[in-house]
Amino acid sequence: MRKRIPAVFLDWAGTVVDHGSVAPVKAIEDIFAAAGLPVSRPLIRKYMGLAKRDHIRNLLQDSAVTAAWPSHPAPTLAALESLTDHLYAQFQPRMMERLLGYAQVIPGAVEVTAALRARGIRIAGTTGYTRPMLDQLQILAAAQGYTTDRSLTPEAVGAGRPHPYMCFQLAIDLRIYPLAHCVKIGDTPSDIEEGLNAGMWTIGLTRSGNSIGLTESEWQALDPATQSTLLSTADHELRQAGAHFTAETIAHILPLISQIEHHITTGHSSST
Repeated sequence: MRKRIPAVFLDWAGTVVDHGSVAPVKAIEDIFAAAGLPVSRPLIRKYMGLAKRDHIRNLLQDSAVTAAWPSHPAPTLAALESLTDHLYAQFQPRMMERLLGYAQVIPGAVEVTAALRARGIRIAGTTGYTRPMLDQLQILAAAQGYTTDRSLTPEAVGAGRPHPYMCFQLAIDLRIYPLAHCVKIGDTPSDIEEGLNAGMWTIGLTRSGNSIGLTESEWQALDPATQSTLLSTADHELRQAGAHFTAETIAHILPLISQIEHHITTGHSSST
């Protein structure tokens, strides 16, 4: 069996672009406000990382939102699905608009992926975005120097995270094996669960991701004590989800990749 990492599977928003994963939060805020349903940012972030239709459905089923439905009792399943369809249709064009303002590649992503490729490691991407959203994001990221060898969205495989199907299909498409030697990197618990369900090593990103949810400039404006507290909270969340390692941003993962390669060469498994 090969004793190296054949591929790294990277999330998109909050991992390689959009520091703080802000675009989907703002888009969801927009569509729920238009529907007259209050939804807080912490509640939106609670379900981040899921396929976006699943994200919207979970929000609509959350008790904080169902309590605000204009008629009681809570809506029937048919009514819930109808509103999910309506909001999802509103979300897609709104998200395409929001992407334009939040597609900045996170510092280090270009350099780190170049270093990984120099070591013979393929770069795969998974996301909760739809294909049109990802297509636009890939164009914007490529103009800044960031590309993957291939990226997939949930509709390509019939289900999003925490299911591992995007990872499985990417492994087939890119001829990658064994998955037990691959690494999944992301900023949400659902990213970590996706990687674990695929049998991979996992790295959770704290500073740039959903748990802290701040842009680069907002983060830099914080005092060190507040930064430390937020990092600790994000680290705990990702480790509770099962992350083998955590790092602040994509710029900090190369030493962890070396550690994982050492574990692989010495016979350690991601499941132990």
